[in-house]
Amino acid sequence: MILSFLCKTIANKPRQLHLTLDQLIQGCKKKEAKAQAELYKRYSGVLFSICLRYSPNKVEAEDSLQDAFITIFNKAEQFKEKGSFEGWIKRITVNTVLQKYRKQKVFAISDEAQIEDTANQEVIDDGLPLDYLLSIIQELPQRYRLVFTMYVMDGYSHKEIGSLLGISDGTSKSNLARARGILKTKIDDYNKNSL
Repeated sequence: MILSFLCKTIANKPRQLHLTLDQLIQGCKKKEAKAQAELYKRYSGVLFSICLRYSPNKVEAEDSLQDAFITIFNKAEQFKEKGSFEGWIKRITVNTVLQKYRKQKVFAISDEAQIEDTANQEVIDDGLPLDYLLSIIQELPQRYRLVFTMYVMDGYSHKEIGSLLGISDGTSKSNLARARGILKTKIDDYNKNSL
């Protein structure tokens, strides 16, 4: 598809294009393949890491990355240059990934009284390998993984999460607490087994 074309364009052009950010944006607005190829080259790593955080595996992350770039290319003319371009494409990427999950209605409605038990648990241990942390986050049930990633890694509020995912603030808090509880258990097990 588009990404294979872009990869071929990049592979066939070993020299750097050296477009300024403004030239890059204007080229993408005009749907110029060279500008799109450079945009992909510059930002695919950053956007793929976002897709990977929200996806259960690498294959789904790659699919989401491709969908995100298609959306970015199709909506480039909508960028008004009032904010950060990188912030704009990151937001498109997050929304593209979340769009897959919105319709699935995987979010459990929970009793908020249960939230307090695990809400303040500390999850991250600096001594853990990053690959292990990513893998246990990806193993979380989808509803927990999305809320955890949005809240902890991307800084969304529960209100914003609720709005984006079509769930209540309480459900967001509950899913976060459960995600933290699962991660804490896995990290504790890892630490016990590595001693």
